Amino acid sequence: TYLIDRRNPNSRYHLSIGISYPNAQDRAKAAAMGKKPGGEIFIHGEPNIAKERKRAARVDDWTAGCIAVTNDEIEEIYAMVRDGTVITLRP
Repeated sequence: TYLIDRRNPNSRYHLSIGISYPNAQDRAKAAAMGKKPGGEIFIHGEPNIAKERKRAARVDDWTAGCIAVTNDEIEEIYAMVRDGTVITLRP
């Protein structure tokens, strides 16, 4: 469970909303496995740069761990979801 904790209208992607990952539990789990937890996880739209849009069209996993949605979807999410909103990510 995480919070929406920031937003970026000037992202490399068509809008982006930040997720408060990693939390203390995530950091502890990663440390126990001798790994780094990563970070900078966002919900975002499609790439703004043409070269990156072409790559995104060719490969299935182009987000490096983020949650990608269509530009129309991120516009709706961006308008509706406020900072501090609780979200749950499920594998």
